Amino acid sequence: MFDLQGFGALLLSGATVTIQLAVTSLIIGMFLGLLGATAKLSNVWLLRKIATVYTATMRGIPELLLVLFIYYGGSILLMSILKKFGYNDYVEISAFWGGVMALSIAFGAYATEIFRMSIQEIPIGQREAAQAIGMRPFQTFHRITLPQVWQIALPGLGNLFLVLLKDTALVSVVGLKDIMYQSSRAAQSTQQPFTFYMAAAIIYLGLTMLITGFMMWLEWRANPAARYAKKLSRQTAQRQSTIG
Repeated sequence: MFDLQGFGALLLSGATVTIQLAVTSLIIGMFLGLLGATAKLSNVWLLRKIATVYTATMRGIPELLLVLFIYYGGSILLMSILKKFGYNDYVEISAFWGGVMALSIAFGAYATEIFRMSIQEIPIGQREAAQAIGMRPFQTFHRITLPQVWQIALPGLGNLFLVLLKDTALVSVVGLKDIMYQSSRAAQSTQQPFTFYMAAAIIYLGLTMLITGFMMWLEWRANPAARYAKKLSRQTAQRQSTIG
């Protein structure tokens, strides 16, 4: 039942593509989320309105439709722009970058709300104190706000990344050779869909477990108070055992 019949290398190559897609989308999506959160908390009305429309729209559209819209609609839009400069050949957006654009935009919409709530959790007095000692807005954000935002937002971002990892399977519908694409190809060739879809599920589960462990480590690293408390309790236990 678990004989992959020589398709193991294809599944591993699909896993590599899935990881590349997920990590690239995560980086771009986090950047979009920070921009969106900053815009939502801005004093400029237009920026707040644009960010609100962005999050409301992107969270209301299924990721599959977003992938199809960007992959097919993006090619049409790009060709219409290039035609104005005299270029009439067919232009196609690659499945990888179309998927990155779609997943990044969707991830950024959800990350915007996580970053916004995390920024609002920081006492306003800290920013006022930074302004009082002459720190510029960028310095205040970089040295005071961002480190605390990272600590507060990390659990939510970790959950979003796990969802993003599974959403990468949607990009297989436009021909990206990820885990699902390779699994479907192997299943059709061998007429053993259960074996290869089970193998895909095991790969996704393994990646999820690795990411969960990594996120737990990041949360531990981002919380120096918890590390110090654990170290103190360990030292206290050692002293008690020595006295006993």
